[in-house]
Amino acid sequence: MTRDLGTRPDPGTPDTAPTAAPTTPTAPAAAPTGAAAAPGPSPRRRRGLRRLAAVAMVAGPGLVAANAGNDAAGIATYASAGSQFTYGTLFLMVLVTIALVMVQEMAVRLGAHTGKGLGALIREQFSLRLTALAVFCLLLANTGLVVSEFAGIGAAFELLGVPKWAVIPPAAVLLWSLVLFGSYKWAERIFLVMSLAFFAYPVAMVLGHPDWGQVGEHLVIPHLEPGKDFILLAVALIGTTVSPYMQFYAAAGVVDRGAKPADYKLIRADAVLGAVFACVISLTIIIATASAIGGTGPLESAAQAAEALKPVAGHGAELLFAFGLIGASALAGAVVPLSASYAIGEAAGVERSVSRSFRDAPLFLGLFTAQIALGAVVALTPVDVIQLLIGTQVLQGLISPIVLVYLLVLTNRRAVLGEAANSPRYRLAATVVVVGVAAMSTILLVQTVLGWVGVG
Repeated sequence: MTRDLGTRPDPGTPDTAPTAAPTTPTAPAAAPTGAAAAPGPSPRRRRGLRRLAAVAMVAGPGLVAANAGNDAAGIATYASAGSQFTYGTLFLMVLVTIALVMVQEMAVRLGAHTGKGLGALIREQFSLRLTALAVFCLLLANTGLVVSEFAGIGAAFELLGVPKWAVIPPAAVLLWSLVLFGSYKWAERIFLVMSLAFFAYPVAMVLGHPDWGQVGEHLVIPHLEPGKDFILLAVALIGTTVSPYMQFYAAAGVVDRGAKPADYKLIRADAVLGAVFACVISLTIIIATASAIGGTGPLESAAQAAEALKPVAGHGAELLFAFGLIGASALAGAVVPLSASYAIGEAAGVERSVSRSFRDAPLFLGLFTAQIALGAVVALTPVDVIQLLIGTQVLQGLISPIVLVYLLVLTNRRAVLGEAANSPRYRLAATVVVVGVAAMSTILLVQTVLGWVGVG
């Protein structure tokens, strides 16, 4: 069982810190009676500050999981969408945003109300074979993804003139140390700081001076193309945005954080805000790239993606792109292997927590260590970064429906969630999401098979 972090406050930083500083009783008497008291914040400003503090308090597993989806593979996929089809995929991303909000909410609801991660619930509610299938799918999807995160870190530093062999090993050691020698609360704070790197892309979008009329039109009007390239990229966009590992991490992170059913409202707000924020960043990457090199075709290298920003950011384009790519890759470089470690640890019924030592959780931390080592070693080999990044997202898109079916069945069961189970309307909407993702994946699979046999 994981330790309930809610019962053990961090030294010096209580888990239940008040949102406002306590009032000192003697403060009013300290001011001279004849002096004019300094005006305090207006009620409206105080309400705004309280709301901002509430958002800061809420930020947690949902925001981390959703932002991890905007990793090196995600950035490459979104940039390719902009370079190939300009603004043509924006409406699809609006639909994907709605899907991500629902999926992440279901994942954190399971964690908050059951105190168990997705892997543990699958083990309890399904057969051993179906549990093995879920874990196998996650490992399959994550293997290439871990490699791609370290490849993304290497590619980002190569844009700055630093060889990847000088960067990837230290990055792997730093990420490994962050998890092995820290607590969950400490690691989560570092992950949230890493998320600040994503603000580089809205800046690039604004500097790009896109055609806002076309942007608005494509956000509300569907745009579909029958070609295989469009379908391939659409599935990749779904795969990178609604990634299987994100649901495993979100649920497990809620449990490792020590959340209770009473915390669900804050946990839900974290999941929803995190999903919306992550998808807004995705949209800005597509728009920024589309405004610079839209319609020029797919990207072939990380350097070419940086070139997309040169017309709008001058010689600082590489630095801007590299900063976002480094932060995104580092965040996902820790979250992706953690999600697999959580899932396998839960399925095996062994200790799994970032706050545990290697002696207490050998399988959990051993798997994390092995994934970090494998990802770093393979990323040091000559690998086509962009093809690897987009390819892993297509694989994620094909596997996502399988994981989403488990998630949907679990959240539908009153035996698992009781009164917190999906309502009839929510169940219908979630089913539409799962069927939609499965339909896109099936179309891609059929087109791929037909291509192998020389048809189409």
